[in-house]
Amino acid sequence: MKYIKYLLGIIVLLLLVFFGRGLLTPSVSYENEIIVNKSVKESWAVMSDESKLPKWIKGFKKTELISGTANSVGAVSKIYVDDNGEEMTMEETIKEIIVNELISMKFTMDFMDMDYEMHMKENNGKTKIKSKSTTAGNGLFAKSIISFMTGSMKAQEDENLQSLKKLIEENTKDYFQDLNTIETEEEIN
Repeated sequence: MKYIKYLLGIIVLLLLVFFGRGLLTPSVSYENEIIVNKSVKESWAVMSDESKLPKWIKGFKKTELISGTANSVGAVSKIYVDDNGEEMTMEETIKEIIVNELISMKFTMDFMDMDYEMHMKENNGKTKIKSKSTTAGNGLFAKSIISFMTGSMKAQEDENLQSLKKLIEENTKDYFQDLNTIETEEEIN
């Protein structure tokens, strides 16, 4: 009987620690950064290319526009992600876009919400890409789980950004072909 009391005491203590951490840490924030050996214009073009999203966002399957104009402020899309064999969906709302500088989005799921920003800045032909994420669980249980997951979420974002870096640096697609043709024709005339 004595051991059962000790066991119950330990379980209660662990539950208090678990839920207490959720109360004390209602949201978590983290930042990641990479340097890409390409211009900001090309980095932005590759990052924005919807056909390349599965190559740098782990588990990304597809996006489906729900309302608004694609790739513009206020656009709402349903995002489909493969999460270890299970399809997960989330709603993405674009909050702000400054082409070649910033995209800010809110992701909403049953379990949690995330505010996400990606900043780009060019310096000497290289681009610094910095992401900022703030995640909050929906409910005490979710807040508690997320408070223990910060390291793994940051590691996943780092893996995604490393994949984006590789994709940008290995890019051979000319996203500016039409623009280059127009500029060349203007120079000739």
